[in-house]
Amino acid sequence: MRKKIVAGNWKMNKNLQEGIELAKELNEALSADKPNCDVVICTPFIHLAKVSEIIDHETIGLGAENCADKQKGAYTGEVSAEMVKSTGAEYVILGHSERREYYNETPEILKEKVLLALENGLKVIFCIGESLEQREKNQQNEVVKAELEGSVFNLSKEEFANIVIAYEPIWAIGTGKTATSEQAEEIHAYIRSVIEEKYGKETAENTSILYGGSCKASNAPELFAKPDIDGGLIGGASLKCADFKGIIDAWK
Repeated sequence: MRKKIVAGNWKMNKNLQEGIELAKELNEALSADKPNCDVVICTPFIHLAKVSEIIDHETIGLGAENCADKQKGAYTGEVSAEMVKSTGAEYVILGHSERREYYNETPEILKEKVLLALENGLKVIFCIGESLEQREKNQQNEVVKAELEGSVFNLSKEEFANIVIAYEPIWAIGTGKTATSEQAEEIHAYIRSVIEEKYGKETAENTSILYGGSCKASNAPELFAKPDIDGGLIGGASLKCADFKGIIDAWK
């Protein structure tokens, strides 16, 4: 049975004190009212070690928003997968559209990052998705397939078992636009079919595919009701405990 997951991506928000407060609040809320899915919070690097001490890891998983494509050494300002793992984190987000666009992360760079994350025992939330222009030209299928082939389809079946896919229509991130639940389901089903072609039915059935485009408490129940949508990668709505919990509760 594949996992249902709601993951928060804090992005570049919350100073250390604010992050600790939010983690405490979430921990209390979810300890009191146990979630019906896996919950993960992916925080900026500076929060990881502290937040790891605060949360009950049985209830909330911890992840980073990125890691380096190098193992270690003279790379000033970079944070390696091994460092991320040493904080108590279990996950890392890789391939986010913001990293691809603003920091020129290529499929090759991402391939390296994925391998290093897996070597260090991290699970990878791997992001794929098309721009508005690509969607308007009806190229979304080619785009997501190429992104999978470029950075994760080199993995063995055993390695791929540690990959969670997050589909993010770039045109619906932070814009308030959301793909309709039908549009989202259609491409999630396509992604699963591509995974099946590569790794077989069992692997495809066991891969969690999250939706990552302006998901909130109001539309989460409709999205999560679809057979190929296994949860969400949540941006803005993960920065307030009540908003995030509203999405988590969509699984109840």
